Amino acid sequence: MHIKKAQYLISSPSYEKCPSADKPEFAFIGRSNVGKSSLINMLANNDKLAKTSNSPGKTQMINHFEIISVAKPGDAHENKWYLVDLPGYGFAKIAQSSRRRWEQMIENYLRKRENLITVFVLIDSRHSPQKLDLGFINNLSKWKIPYTIIFTKADKEKQSVVSKNIKSFLEELRKTQQFLPQHFVSSSIKKMGRNKILDLIQEKNEDLFESEK
Repeated sequence: MHIKKAQYLISSPSYEKCPSADKPEFAFIGRSNVGKSSLINMLANNDKLAKTSNSPGKTQMINHFEIISVAKPGDAHENKWYLVDLPGYGFAKIAQSSRRRWEQMIENYLRKRENLITVFVLIDSRHSPQKLDLGFINNLSKWKIPYTIIFTKADKEKQSVVSKNIKSFLEELRKTQQFLPQHFVSSSIKKMGRNKILDLIQEKNEDLFESEK
């Protein structure tokens, strides 16, 4: 996939306030400080698209970015779709009332947004399996929401540690999931995984385009 244009569209406090559900939508979510904004900027090839911060919990609303892409440079057929940056889960440093509000906002979006194609769940590859991540994925399965896993920050740790953590996470997931989801390993700095992730989005967009003919 080649990104022709990526621009910020709107930040919404609830799924009811989101843009019209007239384009395929791909959402990105993970624990705070998992590298979500950096990954989104890497995918869009725009370092200033999503705001990055050293302070967890920077994203507090549902952020829509409008993307125009083609399968490869020079193609005439354009795909227009939404990339969505969702607030992180596991808000350790915020008030309990805000945490509940955010969690409800995220759940409503995930369960009710009719044009949502796939949720990309970001997992920090530097760490052993975390109950918070596993629990969130189990909820997605319970709600029957399609998801794909992206293991982030693969350049920040030894490859042997990254591989061990990924293997352990998938083994934990296998205890509750009948089928393991597709997964990618990424590094925003090295642009690792970029082409594979974008190819998956391209594939899903093309499948949707064909089904609507």
